[in-house]
Amino acid sequence: MKKPLLILLLSLVFSTAQADTPGPTADLKPILTDLTAVLGDDSLRGDEHRAARREKIMKVVSLGFDFREMSKRVLGRTWQEIDSREQDRFTTLMTKLLENVYIGKLESYSGQTLEYVAENVKDDRGQVSVLLDNAGVKIPIHYIMRKDAKRWMVYDINIEGVSLVRNYQEQFKSILRKDNYEGLVKVLEEKIDSFSSEIN
Repeated sequence: MKKPLLILLLSLVFSTAQADTPGPTADLKPILTDLTAVLGDDSLRGDEHRAARREKIMKVVSLGFDFREMSKRVLGRTWQEIDSREQDRFTTLMTKLLENVYIGKLESYSGQTLEYVAENVKDDRGQVSVLLDNAGVKIPIHYIMRKDAKRWMVYDINIEGVSLVRNYQEQFKSILRKDNYEGLVKVLEEKIDSFSSEIN
């Protein structure tokens, strides 16, 4: 009788632990809530507050977005061909590019609301689907996430069927074929410099 009782107790403990483990939505929701609060902060609006606004946005986003995993997936096989220092360099460049391209678009936020509609989990991979209500037009956004040792992190965003990672993969493939990795780095640096000059 003791053995079945022990198995039952262990299964109950395991089930409770599983139930207490936050899912991807639970980890993503506060990040998007804090991001919305920053975007809606009137004291941070305008070009004169761009630097302070971007700093706050990136601070929030970095808590829930795995830019290194994004960079790894975007670069594909080439990621394995560069050393760890170069991987860090590429991640920094990719993060800066995403800050200017995608975070820059978020700065036009004007009160749109998010509706959480679905969560799918398989092992350490998950997807959180939301609808962005923009003046009555509902735009589907899927956050693709993976679980690390501590929490669920976003490594790809699919907006209306377009994957951020896949989009950059395709763009970078042609550059890598033509100009190799150093050529891609040069393109990224020039692109980031152009964003800086536009701001200044």
